[in-house]
Amino acid sequence: MTRLGSAPPTVAADVDDLVVAESWLVSDAHARGLDLHWRRFERGCAEAGLAPRVGRATVAAAVPDRGRWFPRVEVRADGEAAVAVRPAPPREPEVIAWAFAGGDPRRVPRRKGPDLGRLGALRAQAARHGAGEALLCDGAGRLLEGAYTSLLWWEGDVLWAVPDDAPILDGVTRALLLGLAAASGVEVRHRRPTPAELEGREVWLTSALHGIRAVRPSTAAGCLRAGRAPRAPAWQARLEALAEPIAD
Repeated sequence: MTRLGSAPPTVAADVDDLVVAESWLVSDAHARGLDLHWRRFERGCAEAGLAPRVGRATVAAAVPDRGRWFPRVEVRADGEAAVAVRPAPPREPEVIAWAFAGGDPRRVPRRKGPDLGRLGALRAQAARHGAGEALLCDGAGRLLEGAYTSLLWWEGDVLWAVPDDAPILDGVTRALLLGLAAASGVEVRHRRPTPAELEGREVWLTSALHGIRAVRPSTAAGCLRAGRAPRAPAWQARLEALAEPIAD
């Protein structure tokens, strides 16, 4: 991590003391939903009582013009802001998802930053079950979202999402997809599902880094037994078409 405005680092910083963070995929100087990312970042800073001096132009200048990057703007308790410019890994179109049966470990579920360390540990636990993502449940055993992803799924021609008033992060990719659905006349409904209710369904875990990852079925203990995901490639293409230049 380096201070904003200096040479970009190539590795991420320690996340244990982050108060606010925001990250997005940049591919050849283009990104999708960047306005939404910045609004979420500014909202998080305001909720934390911080006003860091961070400019979009400064962050854009730190990201190389070519290649895939995953920059993260970071703010700590003293209000100091920095940027980590990290190479983005290849996109993963599919993932196995493991549902964590314990209590929600997050302290601030609606703000990105304070819980990144806890969520990283949870994802590491999922990896021991052969999964690439961990899913969080509420006290009634209903699914909320992934450690670093939002949860969407299909039932017939209806696209379902966890309600906005649930303890979830307001995922930018989730918002973009729900917007595409509304513009296409696709019916969208909301509820908190149990893992059993998603058996055989087309299930998506969405994020800025990968866009849509279709959940692959798994017979491992605690993992979702999702169905095929025939819609995912076309919707991923629509999502990628939303990318715009990161600099004015």
